[in-house]
Amino acid sequence: MNRLVVLISLESPHSFWRLSAEHERSLSAAFPDVEFRTSTERDVPHRLADAHVYLGWRFEPSWLVGAPHLKWIASPAAGTDHLPVAEAHSVGVALTRSYGFHGRPMSEHAMGLILGFSRGLFMSQRAQRNRTWWKDDLAEEFFDLAGATMTIVGCGSIGEHLACTARALGMDVIGVRRTPPAASAGGITWMHASAVHQAVSVADVVVDLLPATRATDHLFDRDLFAACKPGSLFLNLGRAATVDQSALLAALDAGHLRGAALDVFDPKPLPARHPLRLHPRVVLTPKSSTLSRTYMDEAVTFFADNLRRYLTGQPLDGLAEVPVFRSPLVGG
Repeated sequence: MNRLVVLISLESPHSFWRLSAEHERSLSAAFPDVEFRTSTERDVPHRLADAHVYLGWRFEPSWLVGAPHLKWIASPAAGTDHLPVAEAHSVGVALTRSYGFHGRPMSEHAMGLILGFSRGLFMSQRAQRNRTWWKDDLAEEFFDLAGATMTIVGCGSIGEHLACTARALGMDVIGVRRTPPAASAGGITWMHASAVHQAVSVADVVVDLLPATRATDHLFDRDLFAACKPGSLFLNLGRAATVDQSALLAALDAGHLRGAALDVFDPKPLPARHPLRLHPRVVLTPKSSTLSRTYMDEAVTFFADNLRRYLTGQPLDGLAEVPVFRSPLVGG
């Protein structure tokens, strides 16, 4: 084969998460020497035989067997815990995530949830159904964001965007990650992941943006919630596996946490009578923090930029790290 073949499978019930005809035209115009093919997800395993590059939401490890020419799997998602990173690496296939455009909608979502608690909006929505007037109750419920501290655990590009939004409202921001940049870079006070207990102990708002790895599994346990500042608010927009939900409920029931806002939880969806659904200090959103009408426009732009890098032999952006705990059976 002379032409590079890119197989694309981006099915979704929502138009803003699907590849449009305009997206296809723009890619074909930008890369006239590349052959772009689209496929339903069900047909992907049968259409990978000639593909060099795959762009899609999902990729099963078994699909690698029928993809002898595949060199690169690209995902428009920010996380890769649902993708076969180790298996792809073991057969010489690069796997990339996307980043840089999830921060805006997720920051808006996070701040909407925070404001719902800080201004008593959620309480008012509940009270309006059976109360005539609840101003005195609300006076005990609200808290000021100006001068408050937000700690973002797992503060990558999304966290940096959220930090900028929070600082615009007068909040101080602590960012926690494995490799912190220079102190106070971007107006953020950076702390190493090993100091996470200290970082949450001074926070009025704690935001979990962690990926799901063995190291982060149930990181937010009873000890970490106990280390949180009394009366603080907890948000999880990262991965459900990073939180021990029983420990979270215990912290809420004890009054140690003011409330919790969760965009991710386990199982998904939660049973109708699950305590998180029924808890008066919990607000759930259905994994909707990345909803954006411009999502696929930006995802295609990111992929196109990366495709140029691929064609010119430059390192790919967003290369997924191979999990350090991968099975010894994978890759020899």
